[in-house]
Amino acid sequence: MEEDLDPVPECEGYYSWSYNFSQPPRLLSDSWSEFNFQHENFLKGCKWAPDGSCILTNSADNILRIYNLPPELYNEEEEVKNTEMVPVLRMVEGDTIYDYCWYSLMNSGQPDTCFVASSSRENPIHIWDAFTGQLRASFRAYNHLDELTAAHSLCFSPDGSQLFCGFNRTVRIFSTSRPGRQFETRSTFAKKQGQSGIISCIAFSPTQPLYACGSYGCSLGLYSQDDGSALALFAGHHGGITHLCFHPDGNRLFSGARKDDELLCWDLRQPGHLLLSLNREVSTNQRIYFDLDPLHPSMPLLATSSGQRVFPEPTNSEDEEGQANGVPLLSLSHAHPDFRLQLWWCGGASDTETPDCKEMGKECGSGEGEHGPV
Repeated sequence: MEEDLDPVPECEGYYSWSYNFSQPPRLLSDSWSEFNFQHENFLKGCKWAPDGSCILTNSADNILRIYNLPPELYNEEEEVKNTEMVPVLRMVEGDTIYDYCWYSLMNSGQPDTCFVASSSRENPIHIWDAFTGQLRASFRAYNHLDELTAAHSLCFSPDGSQLFCGFNRTVRIFSTSRPGRQFETRSTFAKKQGQSGIISCIAFSPTQPLYACGSYGCSLGLYSQDDGSALALFAGHHGGITHLCFHPDGNRLFSGARKDDELLCWDLRQPGHLLLSLNREVSTNQRIYFDLDPLHPSMPLLATSSGQRVFPEPTNSEDEEGQANGVPLLSLSHAHPDFRLQLWWCGGASDTETPDCKEMGKECGSGEGEHGPV
């Protein structure tokens, strides 16, 4: 979606670029061999660092990878070489990753702010150092039986002081500065009223003290950031909601769901009012992300990840042994999986001269930690 918004520069005098979607995006670089060492290692998403210096990916092998941008992007006189991107860090989770996110105030010039959170099945919430790949801290949530339970969604508050985590009919809030098992609990469903189902995604308004929660129960709830009081409950999707995104003006909220070909835009000035519907193709249960322009904080860049689980289909083989045993022959010969991260250029020429910003984006992955390259 194209919006008339100016990109936000990350350092004084930085590039002044504008998006140009009148022409197809130009492929700058990609990464594919990284995801072909293991069978069906499809990507599940990619997320820009808040300062735009690097990209975080999640894939079926339960490894979070961090990629720095090609260094040529920081020098106006150099062209980006069409070479494969290689991750600078790999952070290994113990099981299926439910969600992951950057620290909201991440700045590659301040190492203490460079970390990511991740949640995986039957594991605590982990905080990973984006410079070394080491585990910094853990947050543990327990149920009424004092059993460890995993969060299905994660989102840092805009000021970075709190980590909001989605569970079944519940949002739990941890203090970023206090790892451990202390948290605030906010129920989204009580006395057969409210938002039921697993809280699958969380997003904060950029202009008001409120946040939105999407549920696998197909509902969307709006809550006060201060005390968690429910403000509105929307319904309109046919599948479980998988991603939410506020418009920068804070007045509009976009939502997408699994196996749902519509992106819905809600007008928060008229709670519950559906402003418009946008078509897309979503035929699986995968979490399909979307974003609003500007896609990258300071340059006309677009990052995409691809791949999905492929199931074998019956073949037309005349194999006598298979037919004699009455066993259908299955094959993946029809499948042509494309598992890769791709970086695209969506702009024209630079509008202003650029200073020396080459050091930006080279900070992440400056050293190997205990979960270094595998």
